Amino acid sequence: MEMQKLYLLVPLAPLIGAMIAGLFCRVIPRWVAHTATISGVAVALIASVLIFKDVLAGNTFNGPVYTWLTSGDYRFEVGFLIDTLTATMMLVVTFVSLMVHIYTIGYMHDDPGYNRFFSYISLFTFSMLMLVMSNNFMQLFFGWEAVGLVSYLLIGFWYTRPTAIFANMKAFLVNRVGDFGFILGIGLVLAYFGTLDYAEVFKKAPEFASTTINIWGSAQWSLMTVTCICLFIGAMGKSAQVPLHVWLPDSMEGPTPISALIHAATMVTAGIFMVSRMSPLFELSTTALSFVIVIGAITALFMGFLGIIQNDIKRVVAYSTLSQLGYMTVALGASAYSVAIFHLMTHAFFKALLFLAAGSVIIGMHHDQDIRNMGGLRKYMPITWITSLIGSLALIGTPFLSGFYSKDSIIEAVALSHIPGSGFAYFAVLAGVFVTAFYSFRMYFLVFHGEERFGKDDEHHDHHGDHDDEETSHDHHHGLAPGQKPHETPWVVTLPLVLLAIPSILIGYIAIGPMLFGNYFDNVIYINHEAHPAMEHLAEHFHGAAAMGIHALTTLPFFLALAGVVVAWFFYMKRPDIPAAIQRRFAALNEVLENKYYFDKINEVVFAGGARVLGKALWRGGDVAVIDGLIVNGAAKVVGMVAAITRFFQTGYVYHYAFTMIIGVFVLMTLWINRA
Repeated sequence: MEMQKLYLLVPLAPLIGAMIAGLFCRVIPRWVAHTATISGVAVALIASVLIFKDVLAGNTFNGPVYTWLTSGDYRFEVGFLIDTLTATMMLVVTFVSLMVHIYTIGYMHDDPGYNRFFSYISLFTFSMLMLVMSNNFMQLFFGWEAVGLVSYLLIGFWYTRPTAIFANMKAFLVNRVGDFGFILGIGLVLAYFGTLDYAEVFKKAPEFASTTINIWGSAQWSLMTVTCICLFIGAMGKSAQVPLHVWLPDSMEGPTPISALIHAATMVTAGIFMVSRMSPLFELSTTALSFVIVIGAITALFMGFLGIIQNDIKRVVAYSTLSQLGYMTVALGASAYSVAIFHLMTHAFFKALLFLAAGSVIIGMHHDQDIRNMGGLRKYMPITWITSLIGSLALIGTPFLSGFYSKDSIIEAVALSHIPGSGFAYFAVLAGVFVTAFYSFRMYFLVFHGEERFGKDDEHHDHHGDHDDEETSHDHHHGLAPGQKPHETPWVVTLPLVLLAIPSILIGYIAIGPMLFGNYFDNVIYINHEAHPAMEHLAEHFHGAAAMGIHALTTLPFFLALAGVVVAWFFYMKRPDIPAAIQRRFAALNEVLENKYYFDKINEVVFAGGARVLGKALWRGGDVAVIDGLIVNGAAKVVGMVAAITRFFQTGYVYHYAFTMIIGVFVLMTLWINRA
């Protein structure tokens, strides 16, 4: 019973903080808002640690908290499922969220919407915890939509900026597309399984392995394949997989702390978590897994290419997030669910670190985000520099750092997988290693090394027209004034950086054994080893974390990453004329990358344009012609015609009326006699 109170405390503590900061945001002083929300999240983190210890001792929980509504035979409940997967997610969500809350005190220091911002990020933490702790599809869907809503509120946080409003609308609409697929998948589960409870569904799943359904025409589709692909389309929206990835780079319009919290560590990983949770269903459909691995591979490789040409410090990191989410999805497709969760965890730490470091640079540069205006920041911002370096090294998979263990395990798992599409995926994740190293260190060198390119009135400043807004009402000259130097940020900003850098170094080494090859995920993640043997083969090759790190120094991924760093150093430190020449030589290719493969154009012309054309046709044909023309005006016309005929008889002469009455009586008599 005591533990159940703790389970409730985890999501409710941030919710209470959010309510205090949100409902009274205009009247309470700032310190009340941040104290209430930070203590709420801190309580949730401490409770999560206690629950984690309890779960490791073997105490799991699965049960309803209360019934929300009953409809016929169906019960819609709010319930918790507490096992190792949930506990891992709870720790990641609460820890990263706490770091972001502390960091926000420094980052949003001058913002008029300070209290409102704190209430949003706390509400986000509550929504995400409800999502990962759910034991049924209904509550999963509630959390799923709630994180989408808060994401919308946060991306458009500076609501006076047209770009921010456009970006949050885009995120909302693209996510609706994914959620449509998601709710279709949930609907199929409810229709065939008759329950939304995970445990019941997973128990019954093998019975439906060969069930086929008829969607249209006479074609028979496998129920499992259709359900899994529908559920995965939901994940494609949330976890930003091609072609539903277009919202994530634009979401950088929101303040930096939410880029770290939502678009690196927690919300975008909801799709990855959901597919892992649904492993008993996905294992029954090779077609669905094949679909997953191909989509993931396309995302991992092609989104990395876009990172190479970005000049906005946050957008580089955003494309890197897209690429890493592609890696996680590839792991899911290879049936290496535990590896996907492992990468989700390590990535949460180092990517949140990279985003917060980028934010720290942005503060130091007085809100200039263009990496072409930076350089040499290492000596001005030592803490930001060293933590950024750690984050970048973890991201590219440097042996012994956390990113290496998870990323290399993904590459190995894909190499051992036999799913259709795994060959292409293996190529994509390998090529992605070089690309990731190249754009990460391009950014790192341009920001922290080389000549100082700030404080001069240079030609790049025209890129900031679209950033000039409410963001910093106290200093409207974006960027540093001539002669001004950047400065290290206050401790509320640097402390979270240091605290995130520690797990970015250590967590992979500690966790790889138990999470991938121990019995950590027993009875939580289900793999059909006969059909998908990748994880079994992987376990045969694993001889401990240290051996894996040493062995890696001779492997291809290591040399690819090294090559990426060296090429970035050579191009941007020694010979900056080479990338410029390449850009000129391959102008057409550069154009394609600048336009992000024209996804936005296609969406605008085909989907948005198509919707407008359809709307216009419905309005012209339906509204104007049928409803207004035929029904409304038509009825009036009929009344007018009847009135025009009646007008002939209404003359005002008594003998006309008498004549009409006689004729009327005569007609009535005739009818009456005929019937008799």
